[in-house]
Amino acid sequence: MDYRQLGRSGLSVPVLTLGTFTFGGAGPFGMVGQQGVAEARELIDCALDLGIGMVDTANMYSTGLAEEILGEALAGRRDRVLISSKARMRIGEGANDQGASRWHLIRECERSLTRLRTDHIDIYHIHEWDGLTPVEETMAALDMLVAQGKIRYAGCSNYTGWQLMKSLMASERHNLTRFVTQQIHYTIEAREAEYELLPIALDQGVGVTVWSPLAAGLLSGKHRGGRIAPESRQANGWTEPPIRDPARLWAIVDELAAIGESHGVEAAQVALAWLLTRPGIASLVVGARSRDQLERNARALAITLTGDQLARLDKLSRPPMIYPHWHQEQFAKPRFGGPEFALHPRGGADERPFQQ
Repeated sequence: MDYRQLGRSGLSVPVLTLGTFTFGGAGPFGMVGQQGVAEARELIDCALDLGIGMVDTANMYSTGLAEEILGEALAGRRDRVLISSKARMRIGEGANDQGASRWHLIRECERSLTRLRTDHIDIYHIHEWDGLTPVEETMAALDMLVAQGKIRYAGCSNYTGWQLMKSLMASERHNLTRFVTQQIHYTIEAREAEYELLPIALDQGVGVTVWSPLAAGLLSGKHRGGRIAPESRQANGWTEPPIRDPARLWAIVDELAAIGESHGVEAAQVALAWLLTRPGIASLVVGARSRDQLERNARALAITLTGDQLARLDKLSRPPMIYPHWHQEQFAKPRFGGPEFALHPRGGADERPFQQ
């Protein structure tokens, strides 16, 4: 298993992380999976066998049940994995049962530590932006948790570019712990992160981990010919992520499958391999319903996509140049410093997708 440095920190993380979205199955999470302790323990066994030394969870997954299951399944081997968790989403009916306030974050971190049966969380993410809490309060709360040894590193998830930059500047201005990573949705079908989030990551030294790198299974190859598999979560009303251009999605899936055939793998592994060529990417969070599925997805690490294959995928999936990017493409490109090429093609003889 390859490890990559997480942003401007000294922490190295595996390029694949085991996700726990399927642990518990309470409420709407039952559409995704209903894995208990035995199933979770088997997946962790498999992950460790593969060298996957990080597990990702959140306090709101099955309203804390996923963390409880993970804590029990990790009993006796906590020191073999990094744990990533999150807080911010609504976790109860009270007025302070959501948000990124000091009150909420400290309480939820302590609750997560109890459920996870550990004395620290290695990476603690703010799960979503909170526009009502002063950003200085949020960063000061994280700084306090680091000082207390309850978390090792801080990250964010699902922020816009300006929200991430505002948080980083608040940390710098007040000498507080800064975000070393962001966990984002980014796939070959959904490349919006290339407009702002990947360039900021490269410029500011913020590592990138990716949630749902297979677009909730839409890029797995089990959905083909414009048809959603009847047993899937999408067939049962799951709406994440939004697909704005179905014809484009199916063209991408067909190309992933065709390239997969040439490598002896499935579309899913090609989609993962493509992400690992992108700038700033440290780790992909992959869930699994079984040991076999996790082992199959790990085959992505053995794939080397050719220049022609990368170009074919890029042609189908490149995002449009929205403003001001089309203007900068015409007038600013000779003065680009590097992070801009997460979105812009380099041009001329240097025309090629970015290589990590």
